[in-house]
Amino acid sequence: MKSKKIAAITMARNDEFFLRRWVAYYGHELGNENLYIILDGTDQDEPQNADGANIIKLPHTEMSRAAGDKYRIGKISELANELFKTYDIVIGCDSDEFLVVDPATKKSLREYLSESKIKTTVSGLGLDIGQNMRTETVLDGNKSMLEQRGYALLSTRYTKPVVINKPVHWGSGFHSVKGHNFHIDKNLYLFHFGAVDMKMLQDKAKKRGPDWENHLRRRGNGTINAATNKTAHGEQHIKIARMLQRIFRPIYALDKPGMLGIKWVVKIPGRFKKAGI
Repeated sequence: MKSKKIAAITMARNDEFFLRRWVAYYGHELGNENLYIILDGTDQDEPQNADGANIIKLPHTEMSRAAGDKYRIGKISELANELFKTYDIVIGCDSDEFLVVDPATKKSLREYLSESKIKTTVSGLGLDIGQNMRTETVLDGNKSMLEQRGYALLSTRYTKPVVINKPVHWGSGFHSVKGHNFHIDKNLYLFHFGAVDMKMLQDKAKKRGPDWENHLRRRGNGTINAATNKTAHGEQHIKIARMLQRIFRPIYALDKPGMLGIKWVVKIPGRFKKAGI
């Protein structure tokens, strides 16, 4: 089968750590020339490894979180729809999110998506990576994240329709596609790394101010708390979670996956450690 032309889009501000890894991963899978990065602020530096990538800098405007989310997803959806003039498939996600094909397929992301029958959108099963504070040390930024972290919360929040094959409009945060259902692929996973390291979260909270620091100190982080304190299950629970999310929907959001409120922590299968993240 002929390889399809695939683009990947993200939008970021003050996020060098993850953006550099986003470029490295998707650049390897798709080629830097097929990456589109919107930088929120003309003051933003381009990632050092983004040679050949398409960089768009927009003036930064202070907004509320909700307004900012709508603004960002609007800009990304507009760009995605424009790209369909030359691309067959577009991946849209945050800079700390990585769409991964199960290594057991022995196929690259481009190969797998080129062969997939996509009905407007396709989702990977959401795996929210969290540091186990009992067994895992501070993240070494020079090494692979998946080689240093072994636990994930099975999260409907990150089972997102990040792959589209025609012009649509994503909902805020890529959590839905307006007017379309979602389809969870059996071999795709969306790894989210926002809670990959407690020290990283503490440093961010310190920059935001005392209220954020105190909140993190009192409450911790939900994903890290779960990875640290919940019993970690095996791969069978990953398969069950995918089945549940295919069947159930929250009453308040029928275009999003549900899991009946179940929150399982799982051990990430060892074969993913060489995924290049």
